[in-house]
Amino acid sequence: MRRTIALSLALALGLAAHAGAERTDTAAGPADIALVADGFGTPWSFDFLPDGAFVVSEREGRLWIIGADGTRREVTGLPEIAVTGQGGLLDVMVPRDFAQTREFLFTYAAPQRGGAGTAVGAGRLSEDGTRLEDVRTLFKLTPGSSGGRHFGSRLVEAPDGHIFVTVGDRGDRPSAQDLSVENGSVLRIARDGSIPADNPFVAVEGAQPEIWSYGHRNPQGASLDLDGTLWVHEHGARGGDEINRIEPGANYGWPVISYGRHYSGARIGEGTSKPGMEQPEFYWDPSIAPSGMAIYSGALWPEWRGHIFAGSLNSDFLVRVGGRPLAEAERIATPQTRRVRDVTEGPDGAIWFISEANGAIYRMTPAPGE
Repeated sequence: MRRTIALSLALALGLAAHAGAERTDTAAGPADIALVADGFGTPWSFDFLPDGAFVVSEREGRLWIIGADGTRREVTGLPEIAVTGQGGLLDVMVPRDFAQTREFLFTYAAPQRGGAGTAVGAGRLSEDGTRLEDVRTLFKLTPGSSGGRHFGSRLVEAPDGHIFVTVGDRGDRPSAQDLSVENGSVLRIARDGSIPADNPFVAVEGAQPEIWSYGHRNPQGASLDLDGTLWVHEHGARGGDEINRIEPGANYGWPVISYGRHYSGARIGEGTSKPGMEQPEFYWDPSIAPSGMAIYSGALWPEWRGHIFAGSLNSDFLVRVGGRPLAEAERIATPQTRRVRDVTEGPDGAIWFISEANGAIYRMTPAPGE
């Protein structure tokens, strides 16, 4: 199939919208949703480069750079990737020092004996922007997981430069409570892959020292709030999708406690609470299958400052959650929001998102004059 790119003039000029944008109503007034780029297979993640370009990962194992002038080029040099089930090339992150280092970080399903495991790679973009050089593995899941689900796989750069990595339970529920493996956890590693000395389980015998928090099912959204605190959302089973404020060393309960049920309808674990296990800040029942997370700055919509945006994989909308206590505030559903895989705030305050079903990236801005 011929792959095409549609890059709006708005991207190059920084305008609020462009010809052909579709208008939709939001709680803050009309908004325009513009197509930025399409023709992707299964786009999973994207991030912005300092020169106005952005980088896009496809789960099939391809990495692309979309230039501010609309050009598109594939970046080669990735390691071997296991494209299996939900696994493949997953998150991509442009660190704050990219202008000096030209380095990307990315997550992927790495082939392992008997299966595949979530891994974090790093590589330097060549001067001509066509390949990764000095590619290396910063982290790889302890071997032993089979099957093609629950890789987690979001990356977040902390204010101190350390890297948070989310890892799903890989379909092995009890492993999320087992500190000897990284399944079902949020990890914290240094930029070179080493282990920070102040990680909570560094001195615990038998524990994996990368672990920052555990008891997670399949965290597919992660972001820092406006104070620099890490938040994560994760898939429940049939109900029980959670938003969690992450604390070092904390146990978030899966599969001992949950607000959902197994797909069979059977009860999960011991109920909804247990001493020593954290409660979610918010949960969905029934599930929306959240993916991607942005905590909004308020740049273009001041009334949304600090609100959480996420995509829904099973119900085709962008969701906004805000307030104290957290509550779902709005669902934005349009033909563009089909199976939203990733969502982030652009450098100009626009809300960008991936529609996996459409194979496309969109940009939402306030409608002109509003």
